[in-house]
Amino acid sequence: MIFKNQLITTFVLALLTIGGIAAMKAPADGHKNLKILPADISDQKLDSIMESYSKALGVNCGFCHAAYKDSPDSLDFASDALPMKENARDMMKMTTTINKTYFYFDKTKKPEDLTVVRCMTCHHGVAYPVEEQ
Repeated sequence: MIFKNQLITTFVLALLTIGGIAAMKAPADGHKNLKILPADISDQKLDSIMESYSKALGVNCGFCHAAYKDSPDSLDFASDALPMKENARDMMKMTTTINKTYFYFDKTKKPEDLTVVRCMTCHHGVAYPVEEQ
């Protein structure tokens, strides 16, 4: 009886572990046109990052991502048609450089994972931060 319970417990734990690993894998076809973020980023991590940008700038996804020509209600996330997308990439590089140069004390973290200076630091929920007088 004890052996049977141990076997069931081990089997359930193995299924949960495999399910957790599968849930965190990058999509099978990969994300297209990622130039700053890692190509193997999980859907969950990418969505979390994009949601934080959206909140920090007070914008929706269409601010940087162009709509498909034949389906204006759907966004073509791989497209570089809107110049704001390249501007966002430049901002990502800028914050990574600032954090790496001035705040990279914990060498166990990758510089791009540091969040000392982030979008909200300057934007405060608006797309175009105003210069303080």
